[in-house]
Amino acid sequence: MPQELHDMTIAELAPLLATRKLSPVEVTRAMLERIDRLDGRLHAYATRMDEQALAEARAAEEEIAAGHHRGPLHGVPVAVKDLCFTAGVRTMGGCKVLAEHVPTFDATVVARLRAAGAVVLGKLSLTEGAMGGYHPDFPIPKNPWNAARWTGSSSSGSGVATAAGLCFAALGSDTGGSIRFPAACCGVVGLKPTWGRVSRYGVLALAESMDHVGPLARSAADAGIVLQAIAGADPHDPTTRRETVPHMLSGLGRGVRGVRVGCDPRFLADVDAEVSAAVASGVAVLADLGAEIVEVELPDVDAHVAGWAALCTAEALVAHAASYPSRRDDYGPWFRTWLDIGAAVSGADYARAHQQRLECSARLQAVLAEVDVLACPAMPVPAFPVTDAMQHGTIGEWGPVNLQRYTVPTNYDGAPTLSLPCGVTRDGLPLSLQLVARHLAEPLLVQVGHAFEQATDWHRRRPPLDDASGAWA
Repeated sequence: MPQELHDMTIAELAPLLATRKLSPVEVTRAMLERIDRLDGRLHAYATRMDEQALAEARAAEEEIAAGHHRGPLHGVPVAVKDLCFTAGVRTMGGCKVLAEHVPTFDATVVARLRAAGAVVLGKLSLTEGAMGGYHPDFPIPKNPWNAARWTGSSSSGSGVATAAGLCFAALGSDTGGSIRFPAACCGVVGLKPTWGRVSRYGVLALAESMDHVGPLARSAADAGIVLQAIAGADPHDPTTRRETVPHMLSGLGRGVRGVRVGCDPRFLADVDAEVSAAVASGVAVLADLGAEIVEVELPDVDAHVAGWAALCTAEALVAHAASYPSRRDDYGPWFRTWLDIGAAVSGADYARAHQQRLECSARLQAVLAEVDVLACPAMPVPAFPVTDAMQHGTIGEWGPVNLQRYTVPTNYDGAPTLSLPCGVTRDGLPLSLQLVARHLAEPLLVQVGHAFEQATDWHRRRPPLDDASGAWA
């Protein structure tokens, strides 16, 4: 077994499994052993599914040996955010009130991963209710680059596990940035699909009109492979798109020559200097590869995203109607306060915020009509210092308040985004470039992301978890 197995991409691992040079059982056991060794300090997993995973690996091995190869995910160990229902395995959503919640069926996304032959290693930790803070009864996932830095909010376990080599890809969810933030903080790729491209059936909701489910992976191609498996119309979710799912890797190798990439210089002037330099460098790489860089003017983001909290808190109240306010005291202080705020949102407040959402979406669509892809930061700052008290405490103690200025507009509109590692800070923390495209243009995002990765090596960098010098703390 290669020592670097856990660092492989799916695109590298899949041919070895298909040709039986590697065994799904061997790979799964190696991943479980790595989880044994590292997750006691990383806390990426909320629930492990070792026996079930090994059974799935054995089934995959038998099918491949019999000549029944299902595709690039067959025999590949993955994990899912603990919002996704798993039959017979608890799904908590980071909430104490759901600690005994054991679904009787798989979420559509989990069922589709299994249909593609993937091996599900377990359920990944997240913030309570998929918002900003963790319930005090649950451990906080640690950033594999620096344990004192933010892991990126709700899909934190998904980002940590993917970056640390505890799975080959993971599912996350994104209502205001929670695929893109952990991708940025943990140095992996995050793909937020078009709203409706992926079913939300069997996925615990935060704010259903803005919730997206998508992959975190180690390359743009890997993200496309996972999205290919989980995308498509679902009769159980009437909000899913009916369009035929295209081949997500159809543009691999086409490069970016002639692709119009929009960039608003003001967005690079109003962020951390290291973020700005890395994103500008990323745009320059695309230009060197033949992309046409187009200067665009984006709307006043801060003014338009101000209503996100009213929308999200009010919709969260609906999502938690079965346990709030009846079990209010069983929630942690952060999410309890979030629901309290939602209870105070009036119909007029919601209508006002909805109007802001419509205006922001229309302005974003106008910009995307002029370009093929929009380039901007995923976060305005690198992963910032956090404390357990901040993340287990109340909303008022939490970190920077403007983090969502580059993420919420696409949650409003439902446009797809791809976040890519594009540099590191002086302290060695990952930095991220966000690409935004028109609805249903995920194959173009994968194409552009792959071209960027072929010209750089940022996505190849791994956290120093195995450094004998003990660089990770």
